[in-house]
Amino acid sequence: MNENISSSSSKFSNKQIRLGIFAFYICQGICFSSWASRIPDIKNYFHVGDGEWGNVLLMIPIGQILGMVLSGFLISRLGSKKVLLLALPLHVLGLIAVGLSSSLLTLMLSLVAFGFFGNFVNISVNTQGIIIENIYKKPIMSSFHGGWSLAGFFGSLIGLLMINLGLTPLQHYIFILFIVGILIIFNCKYLQQDKKSVSLESNEKTVQSIQETNNKSYKKKTYPEMFLYLLGITAFCGMASEGAMFDWSGIYFEEVVHVSKNWAPLGFAAFMIMMATGRFIADYAAQKWGKQRIIQVCGLSISIGLFIAVLFPHIIITTLSFMLIGLGVSSIIPTIYSLAGQKTKINTGMALTIVSSIGFVGFLLGPPIIGYISHAFNLRYSFALIGIFGICIFLLSTYLKVFKQKD
Repeated sequence: MNENISSSSSKFSNKQIRLGIFAFYICQGICFSSWASRIPDIKNYFHVGDGEWGNVLLMIPIGQILGMVLSGFLISRLGSKKVLLLALPLHVLGLIAVGLSSSLLTLMLSLVAFGFFGNFVNISVNTQGIIIENIYKKPIMSSFHGGWSLAGFFGSLIGLLMINLGLTPLQHYIFILFIVGILIIFNCKYLQQDKKSVSLESNEKTVQSIQETNNKSYKKKTYPEMFLYLLGITAFCGMASEGAMFDWSGIYFEEVVHVSKNWAPLGFAAFMIMMATGRFIADYAAQKWGKQRIIQVCGLSISIGLFIAVLFPHIIITTLSFMLIGLGVSSIIPTIYSLAGQKTKINTGMALTIVSSIGFVGFLLGPPIIGYISHAFNLRYSFALIGIFGICIFLLSTYLKVFKQKD
């Protein structure tokens, strides 16, 4: 691993710093879930069909792709700490712009901005997570992503509450702005510098040894390794499944399961709570059974859950199947990010940019494909197609060498 570890202040313990970084994952998760929980509401407000809504959903990943052009470069130059503190407030303001939108054009532009700054948040916060994982010298990346998912679950419950209180998306998003602002103010002091060569608990001799090793690593490997692209392909399948659930789970409950709009976020909440649960147990599971086995189980869970939801669109069965999908989606991205950060000899921010760029193409294609197929046939066929990605994840993790390597 080529990222040096530093502490922003020696007065903070490893645990305090870990919890501080955890708070930033919560900020990211609650922003996205706040958007996702109001998707059925916003879709109905603009009176658009599934096909046209697929075009709208393209805007967030398009913004993310545009952000990827700059994120790796800026993080490698400025550091993930500075980028995160700038990008996160802008990400929330993008959410506010969504709430202010009065036309499809302004909504689409707002979603591009929301996705653009969201990409900077994603890369910088995961760079911070890998730095802390290096400190602990054991898998903890999934627990960080568990914070994201836990925030997503509570964000969906907040959305459910806001809908039943009759509050508009704008009022909802202003409340989220307040929550995120408080979390930033109280936890920004725990963010780490990427390239300082001061360990939290190390003497100067150890620091010098780390620095010499890293310098040799940079000289030895200055180009991306092939396994990063293979991890990216696996991430593609996982993020296509994840994006489909984020953007269409509420609509699936309305249009296929036929629940009232007040209960449409139930499917998303069920998905998110199991996604959070899976991420909190994934680090222990990875230590016990290995990362390959974790990814294999996740792939099968996604496929089985989606196929059950398609075959038995009953509120109880579909809720349980969405929970199984959430468990499957939970550990794919954090495990892949952890592998990329641990195995690469190039800059961590750049390695994550490569993996996440390929992955976000899946995030880009998944939701609109759902819309287009739904428009041509129906929403159940669309979910069945996404279920095939889970099978692909299982096959990739079984046969690719990068997943067979010992941690």
